[in-house]
Amino acid sequence: MREEIATFLANDVKDPRILGLVTVTAVDVTRDLRHARVFVSVLGSETQRAATFEGLANVAPHLRGRVGRALRLRAAPEIEFRNDESVAHAARIEQLLAQVRGADAPAAPHAPPPPPGDEGSDD
Repeated sequence: MREEIATFLANDVKDPRILGLVTVTAVDVTRDLRHARVFVSVLGSETQRAATFEGLANVAPHLRGRVGRALRLRAAPEIEFRNDESVAHAARIEQLLAQVRGADAPAAPHAPPPPPGDEGSDD
C-alpha cells in the first residue's frame, strides 16, 4: 500500500498545492482494512507544508479508489495523511553531530610524520 501511494504522489498527482518533496514514510492500516493512516514527510517551508497537506486531503478520495483497485480490496480504506517529523529530526541530529565533530577537531595541525630514513638499523 505504501508503494502504491508513493507512486501516485510521485508520478500522478496533479494538485498544484502539493509542493516540495513528499515522502511516504509509513502506513498504518486497521485490521479490517477500513482506515489507513499514511505518514508523510514534507520538506519545504511551513506554508508549503500546510498547502501540501491541504492538497493531500483533497486527493485522498481519488487515492482511496486507486489503492482499492490496485490491491483488489473489497472495501478501499479511508486514507488520512499525517505529518511524520522523523526525517526532520534525523536531519537535525546529523547537523548537531556535524557541529560537535567540528568543535572536537584540534585547532593546531597534526605533527608531521617522521622523515623516511634509517629507522631501527643500528649499524
